[in-house]
Amino acid sequence: VQLQASGGGLVQAGDSLRLSCVVSSGRAYVMGWFRQAPGKEREFVAATDWSSSTTNRANSVKGRFTISRENAKNTVYLQMNSLKPEDTAVYYCAARSTRRVVLSAWSSALSYDTWGQGTLVTVSS
Repeated sequence: VQLQASGGGLVQAGDSLRLSCVVSSGRAYVMGWFRQAPGKEREFVAATDWSSSTTNRANSVKGRFTISRENAKNTVYLQMNSLKPEDTAVYYCAARSTRRVVLSAWSSALSYDTWGQGTLVTVSS
């Protein structure tokens, strides 16, 4: 499995941005988005099961971020609304491609075996 993330950029607080992650050369059971701010550890943002409508999001982004997928395009999206300066980070998409994993494990980076290259999101105040 290979992942190609895109869509990052510089926006102002309150703006919206949509990240995309194209999956190629294989399939994934679970797709996740993580982010890493300067000087901080990588943290879970959202995840979705590839074959169902089940999703999971971090409390810090509930009500603002939405994860979705478009199977025909092998693409997972992260729609980010009402962005805040604290959302500034490099965003990574990740795939669980070996076998299914329980929903409670979706928020752990250890559950994913393939990572994209990251796309930078900068939110100015």
